[in-house]
Amino acid sequence: MILIDPPLVPSRGRLWSHLASDTSYDELHAFARELGVPERGFDRDHYDVPSQWYDEAVGLGAVEVSSRELIVRLRSAGLRRPKHLSRVTGED
Repeated sequence: MILIDPPLVPSRGRLWSHLASDTSYDELHAFARELGVPERGFDRDHYDVPSQWYDEAVGLGAVEVSSRELIVRLRSAGLRRPKHLSRVTGED
């Protein structure tokens, strides 16, 4: 399932959401392509999505969840990639 949290993260003059999957990275990448999110928006286990795209993501089927719920679901699915792990393994 594709998940999106509210656009609450300020950066570069915008508010941002996180788009993730609790099923697979393949599902996430396919959804992001359909939404038009550039590959550079992928950050370890989610895509950063500007608030302007939030409604379109929901319209395409992303399920609205809290930021906390998004993290819980990623961890439960074994898809959470913490920053410290990325540095140790060299993954981005």
